[in-house]
Amino acid sequence: MSNYRYTIILHPDQEEGGYTVTVPALPGCITQGDTMDEAIAMAKDAIRLHIESLIAEGQPVPQEDEPPQAITIDVAA
Repeated sequence: MSNYRYTIILHPDQEEGGYTVTVPALPGCITQGDTMDEAIAMAKDAIRLHIESLIAEGQPVPQEDEPPQAITIDVAA
């Protein structure tokens, strides 16, 4: 069993609460949780299942060589 390290992005759901989680290095790997802790736990499961699926299909498992940078900017429009 290998260990993998990925950056996750937690997107707060302003209307319904909770968080949607995306994994930039693994396109299509998306999950959600009602709390931040639940969203993180769900992300770990989603990533594991995504990796297992890639391996089962003989696909390469993407590595995150450098974490993405996230910044907040103001834009006037």
